[in-house]
Amino acid sequence: MGTGALTCRVCGSELFDGAIFCGECGSAVEVTPYLRKPIDDSRPTDTQVVTASVLRTISESAARRKAAEARPAVIEQSALPDQGDLSTPVPTWVLAASTGERVIVAGSGLVGRKPVAAEGESFDQLVPIADSGRSVSKTHLEFGVEADELWVLDRFSSNGTAIVGADGLRRECEPGRRYRVARGSRVEIGDQYLIVG
Repeated sequence: MGTGALTCRVCGSELFDGAIFCGECGSAVEVTPYLRKPIDDSRPTDTQVVTASVLRTISESAARRKAAEARPAVIEQSALPDQGDLSTPVPTWVLAASTGERVIVAGSGLVGRKPVAAEGESFDQLVPIADSGRSVSKTHLEFGVEADELWVLDRFSSNGTAIVGADGLRRECEPGRRYRVARGSRVEIGDQYLIVG
């Protein structure tokens, strides 16, 4: 982020040094507030103003957690869940974004500029992708693992999703339909992409 001196005159978001457009509302840095109305986005943001009392609470909580971790845990063998056959490796999937984000897939999830589950939905991971060009929708893509295979589903995004296999063959994804994705594939979301590993 910038030094804090430059903010968007439309939505008030902090701008990067040298920004031409606001990454949050898309307004040109030179635009006046009279040309565009601020965007009302009632979803919670990923930032929070931290006051002295919040810092004190966080410090106290961290100190209690550290003290609890210092005490040795005693677990009875019968209380441990059955671990099954540990000699069989469990497949691990990794999504590496063109914007630098890297995620180890741990269940189901959503990818987008500011992904949010719809009412009644539940996901293990929400993966925000930095996309100043706004080609990636707020909630662009859904992913998950079934039968040790990774799948993706376009969430009716504005710019669509495509899968480019290791063989170079490109498949456009029909919104709302699951597609299996092999390791080494490239999942294109707007102008960005994810490499599957």
